[in-house]
Amino acid sequence: MTGRQFLGRRRELKELSSDIERAGLDTLSGRKAPRARVLLIAGRPGTGRTALAEELLSQVADRYPDGALRTRLTSPDGTPVPTGRVARELLDALDLPAPPGESAEDLTERLREGLSVRRVVLLLDDAGSAEHVDPLLPDTPDCLVVAVAEGPLTGIADVRPCTLGGLDTKAALEFLSRHTGSVRITCDPRSAESLVELCGAEPAALEIAGGWLARRPKESVADLARQLHAADDTGDGSALARVFRHSYAGLAGPAARILRYLSLAPEGYVDPHTASALAGCSVSAARTTLDDFVTLGFVRAVGSRVPQYEVPGCLVPLLRGLTETLDRPAELQLARARMLERTVRLLTSCRAVTEPDAAPARKKLAGLPSALRFPDRAAAAEWLRARQPALLAAARLAVADGELDTLARRLMAALARALVAHRGAESAAPELYVIHRLVLDVAERRNLPREKAAALLNLADLDAGTGRTLEALARYRAALDAGRAAQDPYATGRAMESVGGAHQALGDWQRAADWYGRALAQRLTRGERADAARLHGRIATVHTYAGRYGEALRGWRSAVAAYRKEGDIAAQARALSELARVQEYAGRPEESLCTCQEAVEWARQAKDVRLQAALQVRLADTLERLGDPAAAKLHRGAAERMLGEELAGGAGGGALQANPSEQAANTCETRSASAED
Repeated sequence: MTGRQFLGRRRELKELSSDIERAGLDTLSGRKAPRARVLLIAGRPGTGRTALAEELLSQVADRYPDGALRTRLTSPDGTPVPTGRVARELLDALDLPAPPGESAEDLTERLREGLSVRRVVLLLDDAGSAEHVDPLLPDTPDCLVVAVAEGPLTGIADVRPCTLGGLDTKAALEFLSRHTGSVRITCDPRSAESLVELCGAEPAALEIAGGWLARRPKESVADLARQLHAADDTGDGSALARVFRHSYAGLAGPAARILRYLSLAPEGYVDPHTASALAGCSVSAARTTLDDFVTLGFVRAVGSRVPQYEVPGCLVPLLRGLTETLDRPAELQLARARMLERTVRLLTSCRAVTEPDAAPARKKLAGLPSALRFPDRAAAAEWLRARQPALLAAARLAVADGELDTLARRLMAALARALVAHRGAESAAPELYVIHRLVLDVAERRNLPREKAAALLNLADLDAGTGRTLEALARYRAALDAGRAAQDPYATGRAMESVGGAHQALGDWQRAADWYGRALAQRLTRGERADAARLHGRIATVHTYAGRYGEALRGWRSAVAAYRKEGDIAAQARALSELARVQEYAGRPEESLCTCQEAVEWARQAKDVRLQAALQVRLADTLERLGDPAAAKLHRGAAERMLGEELAGGAGGGALQANPSEQAANTCETRSASAED
């Protein structure tokens, strides 16, 4: 059953439709059903079970105004897809938040909450067990779940399976005629019926048989039936396996090699570049061959703007059986390595197109073959979006392989950079979390402490950004240990500062100040003055929260001095602003006024209009407390003018030509740090 008009299965559709309205056990007992009704379509891969589910969804679509959701619970290689990943995909489809790193239990809870206020139909394709389905079931009878599986889902209450076999003869013959034309069927109906029987009337087998006939217009239906019958006498296996082997035997050597190696494609998704790299042929030859495979029923085209194809799950075991028989393990590993290397180069090109024209990355991009270059940023972004599931799957498979870790590390680095370049770190955070965890797996397996520290820091940052502070703290501490093992001063300094930040987020001011102090000592030892200035400010901030204003003032003065030595005028203005704030907290409004005025002057030099405006407002507040409302009004007016000019595109360094703070300047005196306490 192709994307054209659906054929047959009228009895099954009627049965499934009636099951939607059938009273369940809860209804019969007088209770409201607590969960969504589950319809089960059971059958072997290749029997058209997913096509039947899709047809059912189209027929009931008007009953579920919030739409249909689709996901696959088993990978083409037979591995169950983790529940957390499935839940995240469904949450993304619903435009609901799915924080990076969140547990599968929390994600499924979010999913059920999101579905509780919607009327959707949910297709769970290729379900392996009831345990895989149960966490995803909506807690509302207003939704419908259609599960596709090979057998019964024992454990899901009130489910009656609709078991599929082959198509009825009429539908099967019409299915064949779509490939062969009606004349070849009507001229020899008995041979056509014999062919249907040899195919088990299964859609996947009929698709391949029809493709074989379509490519051979001079061959009759009787010829193919006779050949399959002969093959049936000499071999065993399912009808699909027999038809597939017969069609595969007619391929030329290069095409047969490409087809076999499609079993290595991540998640069963392949594009011309992937096929080219796997088989070691040109991209154009791979594209032509893949288009031929569509006609032959070996793959399905699933992309238009970005050419992409899907290997039917029912064919993956057959393809793998061929590679195990005909290809040496070393050849397969070399094919995987070529695929990963090609993917790295494409990702590098995908990121490079976002760089300015004069950037070194753009110059390197110009030296790449034309097949590896993207015409513009939009084309690169579209390719990345379409290929993202396969790219993440390639990273997971490379890490699981264990023998291609160097390529796996390069792939993950290139993928992370491309995602950030096109989507930004915040938007790509869930995918980055997956990548960093894979990097951590490789680093631990290969005993690479530097990479381990980097991965732990990145994961901890994402944990902290989603409010999992305790988890972040544990990872920051582990990163510190790894950084010390690697003798990496950057990682250790970054980890110590981040441990301080985690304690600050937890409200443990003393530990936060202590860890910031350790990081500061390291920065000073290494002469990293800009980082040291920032840490002076972080220590001062913690002391401010703790109400230790004297220590906070000393910290901000140290930060101001450090920024002055660095020549960072904008940072110096911001530090003075914070110093003025703490002086006000400490009950020293006159000193705060003077410091704030100094900060305004430095902010003007730095052309930081927003900071100037904020400082003007603070000056106004302080002047009001000091009993000078007239001056306060002037400062507020200046702040409003500056922000208005900036929004209009006219903000600039001249926004404070007429400086109302001059009225208060005469009250300011320069005070030394020694007079503070």
